[in-house]
Amino acid sequence: MEQLVAAGTQFMREINAAAILRRLRAEPSMSVSALAKAVGLSRQAVTRSLNALAEEGLVEFGSLDRDSSRAGRPAQLVRFRAEAGHVLGVSLSPQDLRVAVADLCGAVIASEAVQFAARPDAGEALDTLLATVKRTLAAAGRANGDLWFASVGTPGIVDPAAGIIKLIPSMPGLTGDVLLRRLKETLGCPIYLDNDVKLATQGERWREADRREDSLVMLHWGERVGAGIVLDGELYRGASNDAGDIGFLDLFAADDDSAGTRHPHGLGPFEDRVGGEEIVRQAVAAAERAGDEAFRARLQAAGERSFEAVLDAVAGGVPSAVAAIDVVARRFAKGIAVIRAILNPRLVVIGGPMARCGEPLLAALRRHLAGEPLDQPLLEVSTLQEDAVVHGALLHSLDEVERTRFGLVRTGRHEGR
Repeated sequence: MEQLVAAGTQFMREINAAAILRRLRAEPSMSVSALAKAVGLSRQAVTRSLNALAEEGLVEFGSLDRDSSRAGRPAQLVRFRAEAGHVLGVSLSPQDLRVAVADLCGAVIASEAVQFAARPDAGEALDTLLATVKRTLAAAGRANGDLWFASVGTPGIVDPAAGIIKLIPSMPGLTGDVLLRRLKETLGCPIYLDNDVKLATQGERWREADRREDSLVMLHWGERVGAGIVLDGELYRGASNDAGDIGFLDLFAADDDSAGTRHPHGLGPFEDRVGGEEIVRQAVAAAERAGDEAFRARLQAAGERSFEAVLDAVAGGVPSAVAAIDVVARRFAKGIAVIRAILNPRLVVIGGPMARCGEPLLAALRRHLAGEPLDQPLLEVSTLQEDAVVHGALLHSLDEVERTRFGLVRTGRHEGR
């Protein structure tokens, strides 16, 4: 995409400054002459914009480039001051909390992950969140008032425009605007709230070059199941921002091994059959069939963390755990086949806790999809895994800084960075 530049008038100078900032942020440093050539402006116009940006603390003139091979006077270098501001990304779920602080180029300065020993109520989750944010900011050498923007991802159906969670069965006490209100009281900066899977999809595409597909579906698979859908290079949200809520698919009415309609914690029919609680149930049943009392006792002792214990056992090759994963992979493959029939994505990425199972999980899914009449999409696991949400939150914060502070038009720049 060509840079938007102009000459003359205050508005046009702001447009030029935005183009200069965009180019500078992509390089460690540049000479003024090279920058002028890159953005298509005169050296004088670039110098005027750089002087104004330097006064704002966004750019810094450096030493002369004495290593340059060009004849004549050494060029003066200039760089974008990524340390001039910081943004916050947060991922909150019933299982864990992840917080990260990044500079204005997206480099993570400090981060922290907190595992909940048991499903927290709203008060505990919020108190833990605020305390963790404070610690992470301190580790980054920042205070609450230093942040330029913060973004938060949570499960459920979220209305980003209103800043409210409309439905969050796994953490019902957070319904409404309580999360946004508590954070605003503490941080004092603009805050954005969105569905975690949608942010995870953006984070995966931003950080991983191989994920910049124009047609992809990212499936968050853990206790709950959701999808982030990218069509023609854009995140598809649907009419009410809940496109991809595939946990509510009902595909197993005639399945003779169905456990019936239980739907704990407001689970939808699909995630009730493939989610974390069902995986634990299948692992216990497989251990009982195999007479593996040691594994069954291990799961019982794990309590609220039994799902994680199953995932660890899969990595260790425990037969009962592998058998349980194969059962749910057969069911999950039906969901992928539905997504393929409707959307026909080129790539499906498995994210969330189940991504820890890696290639054995993909092999099981491919095996169960082999009999489908349509060609199936490529399957890969997320490289960011459970960190994808917090990276997506950082990305959104950076986009908003660009839009509101730098005057840059949103163009999907981060997806290609």
